[in-house]
Amino acid sequence: MRPINTRPPARPERFDATGVKAVLGPTNTGKTWLAIERMVAHSSGVIGLPLRLLAREVYQRVVDRVGVGAVSLITGEEKIKPPNARYSVCTVEAMPVDSGAAFVAIDEVQLAGDLERGHVFTDRILHMRGREETLLLGSATMRGVLERLMPGIAVQTRPRLSQLLYAGSKKITRLPRRSAIVAFSADEVYAIAELIRRQRGGAAVVLGALSPRTRNAQVELYQNGDVEFLVATDAVGMGLNLDVDHVAFAQDWKFDGFQYRQLSPSEYGQIAGRAGRHVRDGTFGVTGQVDPLPQELVEALEAHRFEPLKVLQWRSRQLDFASCDALRQSLDAAPSAPDLTRSLPSVDQRALGLLAADPGIAQMARGARAVELLWEACKLPDYRRIAPAQHADIIASIYRDLIGRGHVAEDYMAAQVQRADFTEGDIDALSQRIAEIRTWTYISHRPGWLADPSHWQEKTRAIEDRLSDALHERLTKRFVDRRTSVLMRRLRENAFMEAEIGGDGKVLVEGHHVGELQGFRFTPDAKSDGPDAKAVRAAAQKALSGEYDNRAERFANAPNGDFALGSDGLLRWLGAPVAVLSAGDSPLRPRIVLLADDQLAGAQRDKVQARAERYVTYQVSTVLKPLVDLEAGEGLEGTAKGIAYRLAENFGILQRREIADDVRSLDQDARAALRALGVRFGAYHIFLPMLVKPAPAQLITLLWGIRNDGRDRPGFGEVPQLLATGRTSAPLDAGFDPIFYTLSGYRVLGRRAVRVDILERLADLIRPALAWKPGVGKRPEGAFDGREFQVTAAMMSILGATPDDMDEILKGLGYRARSVEQAEVERLVAAQEAASAPALAELPSEDAKIIEEAAIAAPAEAISPREESEAASPDGSAETQAESPLMQPAAAVTDEEAVETVPEDAPVPVDAILSDNTPADTVDIIAGEAVADDEAVAATDDAADASVDAAAEEPKLVQLWKPHRGEGRGGRRDDARANRGGQQQRRRPGGTQGAQAGAPGETRRNDREGQEGAQQRKPWQKPKRAEGRGKPRPDQDERKPAMREDRRPERQKPLDPDSPFAKLAALKDMLKK
Repeated sequence: MRPINTRPPARPERFDATGVKAVLGPTNTGKTWLAIERMVAHSSGVIGLPLRLLAREVYQRVVDRVGVGAVSLITGEEKIKPPNARYSVCTVEAMPVDSGAAFVAIDEVQLAGDLERGHVFTDRILHMRGREETLLLGSATMRGVLERLMPGIAVQTRPRLSQLLYAGSKKITRLPRRSAIVAFSADEVYAIAELIRRQRGGAAVVLGALSPRTRNAQVELYQNGDVEFLVATDAVGMGLNLDVDHVAFAQDWKFDGFQYRQLSPSEYGQIAGRAGRHVRDGTFGVTGQVDPLPQELVEALEAHRFEPLKVLQWRSRQLDFASCDALRQSLDAAPSAPDLTRSLPSVDQRALGLLAADPGIAQMARGARAVELLWEACKLPDYRRIAPAQHADIIASIYRDLIGRGHVAEDYMAAQVQRADFTEGDIDALSQRIAEIRTWTYISHRPGWLADPSHWQEKTRAIEDRLSDALHERLTKRFVDRRTSVLMRRLRENAFMEAEIGGDGKVLVEGHHVGELQGFRFTPDAKSDGPDAKAVRAAAQKALSGEYDNRAERFANAPNGDFALGSDGLLRWLGAPVAVLSAGDSPLRPRIVLLADDQLAGAQRDKVQARAERYVTYQVSTVLKPLVDLEAGEGLEGTAKGIAYRLAENFGILQRREIADDVRSLDQDARAALRALGVRFGAYHIFLPMLVKPAPAQLITLLWGIRNDGRDRPGFGEVPQLLATGRTSAPLDAGFDPIFYTLSGYRVLGRRAVRVDILERLADLIRPALAWKPGVGKRPEGAFDGREFQVTAAMMSILGATPDDMDEILKGLGYRARSVEQAEVERLVAAQEAASAPALAELPSEDAKIIEEAAIAAPAEAISPREESEAASPDGSAETQAESPLMQPAAAVTDEEAVETVPEDAPVPVDAILSDNTPADTVDIIAGEAVADDEAVAATDDAADASVDAAAEEPKLVQLWKPHRGEGRGGRRDDARANRGGQQQRRRPGGTQGAQAGAPGETRRNDREGQEGAQQRKPWQKPKRAEGRGKPRPDQDERKPAMREDRRPERQKPLDPDSPFAKLAALKDMLKK
């Protein structure tokens, strides 16, 4: 026998602790999460993990943080290396020794004491360093040995986030759900899983021999709730994040590769610590096959107090490749530190000993390069767990090809891979083939071993995936079967069946799922068919007898937060449907129909009914409070109460034109009462702005659908969602019922649906453009001559509309357009501005500013009451509307009526721009400038005529809009007038509203309501024509005598000398002089 070199080196080796930090503690302390956070904080990093499965999990978490292109995955059987990867997630064996990374982390460092793999962990702990930070993660048992080996190391301990408690011994069939049962042989794992399948419905299995893909699939079965139990080997303790509440030990002895021994306390703690995650407590115990744990061991496990690790497994990294004997001697070198012990020969070292004894291999292994290559070949893992001699034969075949050909022979590789590519067979056969293909997958990833490595990497990975999927299917079919022989036998014997109800509503009979209790209605499992279905349901109903009463009590006392009213009309309690809404006496008072079985009866049923009705009433009165208050009509009388009733009947939106006469008859007190209830008097609509929101719109649509059987109509659920997106308008979907647009606060105009509150904002933009007078103040955006306006970018912006959309929207609102050449419009605008510029230029800057401000406000105040009523809502306008009981259709304005084409050569006289009371000297100035403008235009025209032959350009047209059929200032809101009853109501015999409107001390509102000044002509305004703009009204002759008899002379209220209107009046007087 070759002597073993046991002489220690002359001087002990020192290990650098600079920048090294150890974070130690029990499981469930967030150590791995901390390592990920620290790594991504550096420019580059490497983290080593004990399992390929765990490396895959961490790799995905890092990819989620920094992107797939920045992270590489390196294991013995898989390599993902993006070109610009900055972070590497590896198994400890595959960690690059000279990575040069800024950060290095090693997880589960306590495995340095493992007899088989410990020397690899020890090597990485002692020699791998990050440029900026090195992090060691593991059990607190490593603290002493790390501080002795690396003096000065920074050690941080972390407490467990949740408690771990001992639950004693329980039979496997009585274990709680979300339990993991641990055994240490494949046969025992399969036997336990089979027992659980018969008694509890199924289990997932996790073994170290499974491929990562199969293990992931089995873990997913458990994690997503398909099965409630997990049967596993000690692989479950290596950092896998599982939703486990209880860990049960079905065995307490294991084979560690060298001997059959009992688990150490630290191994108990590592596995039991998988119970409970984050701040949720966990429990551990044993099954009936294992003796109860000793009290001192239980206390140590609960307190996470274990014997410290005294020595680490070590193997020299200073290898001598001069010859096979030199290599073997260097591997047998003794460690220099007393805290290190030479590891027992592992698989690679034993294979080297067998191959070195082969004369043929020894003859080839001459020279350092050949010996080093032999050592690399010996590192081939023994996935199949076969005899050492068989494993050495495979390595010998590979080594001969590497020496003789420079790579493994393609035909040999193809034959070995083909033998494993077969998905038929039982669980053991598939597991054996997966072990074989993993061997060739490892070989395909060794650099320089194959002529075409990419081809074989893809091929072996595809075969392994197919075998893994087939194995997962076999495991699922065998261990996840809901129908068990025990349940069938007891049903045939007509024996008593034990039934229980879980907290989540699942009903179990003899431990098997037979249905669910959702709310107060039991739904049998669809799989409970056949001759035993009746007995299964009977047992479930018996178990539910007391549950209905308990749930009724909880339901009656449940807070509102436990309920939800869905758009489908279902009332849900903690996610379970308990009632449905149906049509009641009033749209705002639907009827509640319970969804409950007959077992809920008597007083308990009445309690549930009352609580459901109370919640629905609360929901309606809260979300639709303005509508409920309006329906009550408290403080309203006469016409105001009628308007409130119609608004409530139409869910808070009416077109103003429909109730124009009623609105005109309201006095100020009635208007104030309606406004106090949330009503807004808009230019086009009378509506409740608080209802034009997602939640009220959805509830209104639901209540309307319930009352009108409209929940199945297209658009029922989709249209209310438009409000949630924040869109002010949307293209009209021809497939949707138009009524849902109206219920959601939209008005259909042409090809778009526009929110009614946005239409009122459009009216606010149109109003100053129509109220402005040429020669007075700054021209508002879009204004033309006070009678027409142009569409502006602001108008299109708030509507989210195109110019074509604006044409349809304005036509639908009752405006009509005429097309005018842009050059003509610019000439007219220039003339108007020239007319007002000289007069303003003579004033001091302060007075000019005041006059500009007054010019913006004055026209709006100066509109006569009759013009106000007509301007507020252009009656007779075209409105494209949904046919519904809420909104009646109106006649549409045709394109021929809405567009008037002005002749291109039609002159516009300057007189048309000026008001009738413009001073003569001002007229002269304006006329002179207009002549100059005409001369300039004539010169330009001559120049243009001279170039006609060169190029002919089609004139550009613009649209000028005005209210249809003499409706006055189309953007003026009716409720923005001060004394709407002042003049009009005094014309009616017996009218009393005029006195109320003109009451002294009336508070001035933002919308200018309550101003007496709105009833009198300002000094700079020309006298108004007769009502109706020169067109006699049908009832004019009858109303005039009454007006003369009842109207009292108005008292002229003197102007405030400091107001802008007084200064404007003074300017007019000065110009007249």
